[in-house]
Amino acid sequence: MKKALLTLSALALCMAAGTALAKEYKELRFGVDPSYAPFESKAADGSLVGFDIDLGNAICAELKVKCKWVESDFDGMIPGLKANKFDGVISSMTVTPVREKAIDFSSELFSGPTSLVFKKGAGFSTPESLKGKSVGYEQGTIQEAYAKAVLDKAGVTTKAYANQDQVYADLTSGRLDASVQDMLQAELGFLKSPAGAGYEVSAAIDDPLLPSKTAIGIKKGNTELKALLDKGIKALHDDGTYATIQKKHFGDLNLYSGK
Repeated sequence: MKKALLTLSALALCMAAGTALAKEYKELRFGVDPSYAPFESKAADGSLVGFDIDLGNAICAELKVKCKWVESDFDGMIPGLKANKFDGVISSMTVTPVREKAIDFSSELFSGPTSLVFKKGAGFSTPESLKGKSVGYEQGTIQEAYAKAVLDKAGVTTKAYANQDQVYADLTSGRLDASVQDMLQAELGFLKSPAGAGYEVSAAIDDPLLPSKTAIGIKKGNTELKALLDKGIKALHDDGTYATIQKKHFGDLNLYSGK
């Protein structure tokens, strides 16, 4: 009888915990750096738009919670998570071993390679081809680690920026020779804009410092939220919402690796 009572008590506690979790997340706050079209940017009216934004809102809809977007520079994302400024980061954040030591991640949102962006005809393709040139990158990204570990050693002058818009401003003004960044963002965002006319991207850069899997950043140890977000992501795939959002932004291009 004692075992039965203990079992019932444990079950009641689990049910109560589940109820508390549902109440705790009536709202999900996502950190975002809106300088990375077509993934996250601002429309003319100031509203947030993009692939990540649509995915985040759809996840919240699946989980029946309210979405709140909190803007931040990218290098403030992990400190913001640790300081509880937001519950998760949906801002094209790549999963890396270094980041996994600091925070946890949801299952995959999408995957995308890194490339160089430069004026047509410049022909940059390797670190050696950039020797003596200036290359910009967004702070806190995987491209920063690559720039410091590889490009700096190859005699390239690298420069950090608070957001990607600042990188583009210096690239188009001639203060930079190239940008090292997410390839899809360049091809589907910058190159399709008026400012991107006359620019091109290199082939994808193959380097261990540049993984491609992107996911939602979560505070270390928050297994309950990870399970909740993974459930929402799976639901988007199961009911076709992910495919619909992907087609809206990228046509027939598939960004999901399933890894």
